[in-house]
Amino acid sequence: MTFANIEYFFLLLLLIPYILWYVLKNKKKEPTLLVSDTTAYRYAPKSYKNHLIHAPFILRLFTFVMVIIILARPQTSNSWKNTQVEGIDIMLAVDVSTSMLAEDLKPNRLEAAKQVASEFIAGRPNDNIGLTIFAAEAFTQCPMTTDHAVLLNLFHGIKTDMAQRGMIQDGTAVGMGIANAVSRLKDSKAKSKVIILLTDGTNNAGDISPLTAAEIAKSFGIRVYTIGVGTNGLAPYPMPVAGGVQYLNVPVEIDTKTLAAIAGKTDGEFYRATDNKKLEDVYKDIDKLEKTKLNVKQYSKRYEAYALFAWLAAVALLLEILLRMTILKKIP
Repeated sequence: MTFANIEYFFLLLLLIPYILWYVLKNKKKEPTLLVSDTTAYRYAPKSYKNHLIHAPFILRLFTFVMVIIILARPQTSNSWKNTQVEGIDIMLAVDVSTSMLAEDLKPNRLEAAKQVASEFIAGRPNDNIGLTIFAAEAFTQCPMTTDHAVLLNLFHGIKTDMAQRGMIQDGTAVGMGIANAVSRLKDSKAKSKVIILLTDGTNNAGDISPLTAAEIAKSFGIRVYTIGVGTNGLAPYPMPVAGGVQYLNVPVEIDTKTLAAIAGKTDGEFYRATDNKKLEDVYKDIDKLEKTKLNVKQYSKRYEAYALFAWLAAVALLLEILLRMTILKKIP
């Protein structure tokens, strides 16, 4: 709520001398009934009128405050803004194959990637960001949006065992992941278009090769930043067995050559993230991309909102008059 004539609130200062006058006036009042001894009245119960004696004064103060608020013209507004974004459109392409269950990053590769990417998204509130997930096939989990609350909700909904439970065919189709992200970016009018691809393996599925997908991305002016996530050597992998989980040390096989070639072909960068800290550093480095510029058109229509205060003032005034003319009526 806003006020069109906020200077009228200075009139509230008049309440100070008015309250002082009322206090001093009541101190000087003489009793209306003189008696020689008040002992007989010492333990007499007080009437409810004693508690209402100052009610008319309080109601008058309340009425005065409401009138001042009305004079200040309270207003509400019904507004919206059309935001034209010129800058970066980003698609996150995240590998969700079963190998992302490996726990060389904590708690595992996918959960670590989700946590760091969420912080990245939160740090770029004005960018259009979408999410592609892929294993042996790829699909869009969330199209590009500036509503990052929805994006993060869908992002956190990705489970580490999607491929394991058959929700998506297992494998690593890097080319399909890039192609799906490109399909979301190709018609974008943004100044910069970026794909951030995160995987922990070698392309072994899909109908499009990674380098072919990179050529398609390049033709649309899309830069691809590739991240190979996973330690060097062996990584602990949880293998379900009867009655629990058994950990096996499996070799880490990341096709760094292909990932570097994808990044080089599209003027992006290739990164290796061997632990949680290095993964954070990767996203911080990518975050140095050109920031979004916004042109905002805002329309606002204001509505007068004095009616409630007018009703309150009228009710308070009527109550004061009613009290003075009935239960608190003075006899001359």
